[in-house]
Order: sequence, then structure tokens, then C-alpha cells
Amino acid sequence: MKIIISILTSALLTSLAIAQEESASPAEESTPSTTTEEKASATVETTPEATVAPSSQKKEEAAATTAPASATGGQKKEAATAAKPATAASAAKPAAAAASAKMPAKNMNPRDAENAWEAAVASHSYATVEGFVATDYAGISSKGKFVNRSQMLSDFKGDKDTYKTAKNEKLNVKMYGPNVAVVTGRAREIGTGKDGKAFDRTFLFTDTWMMRGGKWQCIASQASKIKG
Repeated sequence: MKIIISILTSALLTSLAIAQEESASPAEESTPSTTTEEKASATVETTPEATVAPSSQKKEEAAATTAPASATGGQKKEAATAAKPATAASAAKPAAAAASAKMPAKNMNPRDAENAWEAAVASHSYATVEGFVATDYAGISSKGKFVNRSQMLSDFKGDKDTYKTAKNEKLNVKMYGPNVAVVTGRAREIGTGKDGKAFDRTFLFTDTWMMRGGKWQCIASQASKIKG
């Protein structure tokens, strides 16, 4: 009897053990399936994001690449635009300088004109003296010759001396109304002649000026060399 009970007990325990193993096995087998499904879900969810991100980055990179190019193009246009006025201004300067060299200032009074004239002797500035002399000028040169405008200017242009200094030492200006002035003065010139010899000359002169067209013009003169 005891033997039979022992056998039944062993059989019962064995059946329980088998049942427990069978119930545990589905649970263990279901775990990988759940894990697999979670991994699959994770893969499905993350894949579109991974695909979209590079496309957005490419667009942003393309925009970033285009922006500097546009900026560079704008800078070039601005530089070209800024260069045009500078070129026009540079071209206008020589023309203005040439005009001022041919014509003395309209508001230059007889005293200033006399000093500018004597300075032009030293620098051989033909255009300066040409601007001062009236078309109907009449004069007597320091050599005792009657000269008109073209003769006086021809003598000035033919001067080949080299001057160290040439300036007025004394000037007297007397006005005869608002449009006529008579200037008497003394001028001194020091330098070397075309023959290589040094000279020191002093002149006395009388110049008559008249206001014409808003500027003073020399209409008559006489000069005498008293030294040298």
C-alpha cells in the first residue's frame, strides 16, 4: 500500500512539473516576439526621420551656399557702381586744372594779378600771362620797342633764361573809377641766361588794367630796365 502511494505521489509531482514547464514555455517564447515587434516598430518609426533629415540638410546647405554667392555678386555691383563716379571725378580734374591755367581768377585784383604775372616769368607759365593780356593790348617793352599782344607774348615765349627768383619789390595801385586801375612798380629778376652767365635785373614798369567781363585785363604797359 505504501509503495502504491509513493508511486502516485511521484507521478503527480512529475505531472505538475511538466505542466509548469509547458506554461512557462509560451511566456518565454512570447517575449522574443514582443521584443521583435518593438524593434520593428522602432525601425518603422525612425526610418522616415532618418530619410527626411538629409534632404532638409541638403536644402539648408544649398541655401547657405547660394547666399554668399549672391552677396558676392552684390558687392561686385556696388564696387563697380562706386568706381564710376571716382573715374568721372578723376577725368574732370585735369580739365579743370587746364581751364584755370589758361584763365586767371575772375575776382583777382590788379595787385594780385601783377604778382602772379611776375611769378609766371620765373616758371615760364605762358598760359598765365596770356590770360591777363587784353586782345587790344598796346605797350612798350624794356628793350624800347612798341609791341601789341601777339608780339609781347612772342617775346615772353622766347625767353630761355633760367630764373632763381622773380618778384615784385614794390607796387603802387591807383584806382580811376571802379573799372580802371594803374599800377606802378619795381620788379627784380635773378638767374642765369641762356649763355650761362648770371644776371641780376631790376625793372620799373607802369601797367594799366581795366575790368572786362568780370575780370581785370592789362590793356597797356611800359617797362624800363634800370639795372643789369
